[in-house]
Amino acid sequence: MATATLNAALRNSTGKGAARKLRQAGNVPAVIYGHGRDPQALTIETRQLDRLLAQMAGATTVVELTIGDSTARTLIREVQRHPVQRGILHVDFQELVAGEKVTVSIPIRFSGTSEGVRTGGGIMEEILHQIHARLDPANIPEYIEVDVTPLTLGHSFHVRDLHLPDGVEVLDDASATVCVVSAPKAVVETPVEGAEAAAVAEPELIRKTKEEEEGEAE
Repeated sequence: MATATLNAALRNSTGKGAARKLRQAGNVPAVIYGHGRDPQALTIETRQLDRLLAQMAGATTVVELTIGDSTARTLIREVQRHPVQRGILHVDFQELVAGEKVTVSIPIRFSGTSEGVRTGGGIMEEILHQIHARLDPANIPEYIEVDVTPLTLGHSFHVRDLHLPDGVEVLDDASATVCVVSAPKAVVETPVEGAEAAAVAEPELIRKTKEEEEGEAE
């Protein structure tokens, strides 16, 4: 399980005007919520948050959020950005409660070179890049690894074939294709016939003989 740390401070002012002033001062408005607690408004230093997001392994990273004298284990549930400037406008944190399951998106990481690609010239097509799962926060994997080495031409890997840690309940369709090794597409040349052949054929150069030219001149 990937973890990271972040500092935050409680804020009393809310609303668009207060949020705009926070951003101008180099901070980002945020909120933390979770089972058994009222949502709390927070403020986070923009540069610290940017560094965290650049280094995070993904949505499964557990963020240990320090607020004053207390620390909460959280997941980042939403990051709102400016549609043009891409600056962070707001962040939502969900506090994790021991024994209370959460729904997360777990990335899929492909490894190896499939037999179909290596010996048959096939093409590896990656269909799914993440799965949705319900699990205990203590068992959140950083990613799910799929070893594609055994796959031969025309064979695929499905959600039901994934090797998952104990306690992970997959919410996706078990028959959904994760990846497939497809045969290379052959280039078929269509023969040109009839009038089309005459049109594309190289024109024949027709020249009169010297005797024919002299006869016409007489």
